Amino acid sequence: SASTIIKQRSATWLRQTNDITLRTLYMSKAAAKTQVEFEYDGPSMKTEVPGPRSKELTKQLGEIQNVGAINFFCNYEESRGNYLVDVDGNRMLDVYTQISSIPIVHTHLLYSYWLSAFVNRPALGIMPPENFPEKLAESLLSVAPSGMSRVQTMACGSCSNENAYKAMFIWYRNKERGHNNPSDEDMSSCMINQSPGCPDFSILSFMGGFHGRTMGCLATTHSKAIHKLDVPSFDWPIAPFPKLKYPLEEFTRENAQEEARCLEEVEDLIVQWRQKGRPVAGIVIEPIQAEGGDNHATPDFFKKLRNIARKHGSAFHVDEVQTGGGATGKFWAHEHWGMDDPADIVSFSKKMLTGGYYHKDELQADKAYRIFNTWMGDPSKNLFLAEVLNVIRRENLLEEVTRSGKTLLQGLYQLQDQYPNLLSSARGQGTFCAIDIRDDATRNSILLKARDKGVLLGGCGDRSIRFRPALVFKEYHVHMFLNVFSDVLAEHN
Repeated sequence: SASTIIKQRSATWLRQTNDITLRTLYMSKAAAKTQVEFEYDGPSMKTEVPGPRSKELTKQLGEIQNVGAINFFCNYEESRGNYLVDVDGNRMLDVYTQISSIPIVHTHLLYSYWLSAFVNRPALGIMPPENFPEKLAESLLSVAPSGMSRVQTMACGSCSNENAYKAMFIWYRNKERGHNNPSDEDMSSCMINQSPGCPDFSILSFMGGFHGRTMGCLATTHSKAIHKLDVPSFDWPIAPFPKLKYPLEEFTRENAQEEARCLEEVEDLIVQWRQKGRPVAGIVIEPIQAEGGDNHATPDFFKKLRNIARKHGSAFHVDEVQTGGGATGKFWAHEHWGMDDPADIVSFSKKMLTGGYYHKDELQADKAYRIFNTWMGDPSKNLFLAEVLNVIRRENLLEEVTRSGKTLLQGLYQLQDQYPNLLSSARGQGTFCAIDIRDDATRNSILLKARDKGVLLGGCGDRSIRFRPALVFKEYHVHMFLNVFSDVLAEHN
């Protein structure tokens, strides 16, 4: 486990402290430059590069993600000073330093020894550590959505979605080409941002959605104007998201009509944008529009939307950055839809501790460096995630979330019955709950008064309060919260 690794390295470091570390610290004070006495005396090559072990690991990782850019796998525990050691024992003078991202040297003694795994952050796209395929299997792949065995790691939610959009565009264009190589015109025109190399594709998104703040993501984000103000954007279609009435079970007929209206608009927009010469390469949607106000839709809506994407040859991207990780009572919120084939791409971040996206085989980038950045995620986060997943399973936390969520939602229903002039539209899955407040000013006042009484809450949408407790939020925590919330509401009534 990550904790065991840290303890072992701490013990090793402590045994070396008196001699090596003090001498290094003394020298760094006396000299204007950092002197490295513990590094190797030169390169030492034992095999060709990549060697047999690197080739075997590349084959393993190739079952999970694109490996076209990987040079070799590294042994970061043996790398030190200015020398990088690969998994076949080849020692190389490193004048590349993870695409110029390492500030001092590999495992410098000025770093606490047990922190070296985190300081020596590898450029995963070209030189991943030996255990990378194994750690992916233990962490991200152990909770992969239905029908997906590939995952591309990233750093945050925005870069996860941004690169997922690129993957959809590449996939769509390859279909148009018949999976042939790009032409000379494709290659030259893309360098000046012109077609055919830069095709005029689009992504359909929904009003109220939030997918990030980078350029492509911002074009599909429609939750708050201040996020988008003054930033140029793309002419991409924006569909209405259903505005449902709550509780859902009491308004089934009205909500079905509203969802049918929105689905009809989706199809119309896809046709319109194809006629404009900007075909919809992908559809992106959240299972619950979180930032936009905790807006829900029924499983029937998502199933029909998935079928529309198939009908028109568009990729279907489910953004689980906010909803993934168990807060809805299932590990992925889209599991509530009850579908065997729910998506082509599922993006994640936040509770997953690292960013990235799962995808089907056909959305694998066909060439190296098409989906790429310096770090491509952070392998230390996979260690942490594996431990978190062990706790979730061992302590049955998804069941805990379901129980606590029922208690929380029932309490919100009771409070909205008690304060109908203040509260409305209590809703949620698991502990991923929200309730509407009379107006924005009252909502903000309630948030502040709750904080003064020791309860930290957050707003979303125009006038909603969202509840986002941890997976270990138990029923007695719910009752504790409801008591404070009730006191705050009484002061506003």
